[in-house]
Amino acid sequence: MKEAALAIIRDLPGPTEKLNRLREYLQTFLLRSLHESEAFGSIAFVGGTALRFLYGLPRFSEDLDFSVYRKESYEPVKWMQKAKRDLSLAGFQAEIRWNDRRTVNSGWIRMGDILKEAGLSALKNQKLSIKIEIDTQPPKGETLKRSLVTRHLSFALCHYDLPSLLSGKLHALISRPYIKGRDWYDLVWYLSHRPPILPNLAFLQNALSQTHPDPQINANDWIELLLKRLESLDTKALIEDVHAFLERPNDTALLTRQNLVTVLKQCRKFES
Repeated sequence: MKEAALAIIRDLPGPTEKLNRLREYLQTFLLRSLHESEAFGSIAFVGGTALRFLYGLPRFSEDLDFSVYRKESYEPVKWMQKAKRDLSLAGFQAEIRWNDRRTVNSGWIRMGDILKEAGLSALKNQKLSIKIEIDTQPPKGETLKRSLVTRHLSFALCHYDLPSLLSGKLHALISRPYIKGRDWYDLVWYLSHRPPILPNLAFLQNALSQTHPDPQINANDWIELLLKRLESLDTKALIEDVHAFLERPNDTALLTRQNLVTVLKQCRKFES
């Protein structure tokens, strides 16, 4: 398996694309391991990596994000132990750390030697890391789907549908105290569909109520809330954040304040 990963990136033109493709192969490997652990009987795949694997988002992602929908069979430590065994059997030197002291459980999977073997580092001990986060108390109201993925490996998983994934993205855009270019790029991708993908408003409202209980923010005002955030947005910082993760680097030209305002205002005519 390690040889397959190295073969995939061998003839790619530059280190950034090699790193993105190598990380994505390992993400695929971990998702396959979770599938074999039957983890998707209790967790759903969410976030930017889910968008890429399931819906073709032309942006690479660093982390694997999940939400618990059935607590009875939630056994993350067992899943991580299996992932480590699988990686070791495939020839990777893997170490795993897991933290379940917070509502969002988190872990790091770090692999040694692979960056040096891939020609991406001169240091043998520099590790490639993938972060896993699992929200154990997500808001209610999501719509779940099950899909087959055939990217490098084949596996089945449970995930949120597109309107629910968009609601998670909107919650991040509205609630985060900091700005991430990847969030705004994903928003343009969602809203550039015709008709645009619109959020699961009940799910968005429940998410906003978790983080903004007093005063409560109305999910129906999501367009106005984002337009307000755009007033002070540093578009240069957006581009710096997302540029290294784009399949098409020229897509940074989409991230102007005017383009963002335009796609948001265009959504008004599609809202019922």
